[in-house]
Amino acid sequence: MRPALVVFSLSGALALTACQSNTSKPSRGHSALDVMERVAVGANTCWIKSGDGDFKGYAMAPELDSYSGRPRILLVRKNSSDIRPHLVVQAEGNPARLDAFGPMMDQPVRTRIARDVDRWSRGDKGC
Repeated sequence: MRPALVVFSLSGALALTACQSNTSKPSRGHSALDVMERVAVGANTCWIKSGDGDFKGYAMAPELDSYSGRPRILLVRKNSSDIRPHLVVQAEGNPARLDAFGPMMDQPVRTRIARDVDRWSRGDKGC
C-alpha cells in the first residue's frame, strides 16, 4: 500500500489526495526551518504532551537541524523496535513548502493532521 502524499501551502490550500500537489507559496520571509520550528512546538504540545488519543501511542522525533535543507518531524510508535516513521512532516525552501506523508496519512486522522499543521505553520499556537 502506497502512503498518501499531502502537500500543505501556507496560503491555506490543502491537497488531501495522493498524487496531487499544490506548490503555492506562503507569505515572504518564512524559511523551512522557521515554519518547522512552529510546527514542531505545536505537535509536541498538542499531540504528544497533551496525551491526545489520536497520538497517544506515538513519540515525536524532531530533525530540525537538517543538512539536506528539509527540516522535519517524525512520529514513531512508542516502545516499538520498528523505527520506521508513521508520519513525516517536512518543509523545504524559502518561502517554505510543507509535505506530510506516511501511513498516518492513510487514516481518518489525516484531515486533522492537515488542519493542525497548516494552522501551526501560519503561526497559530492553539490546539
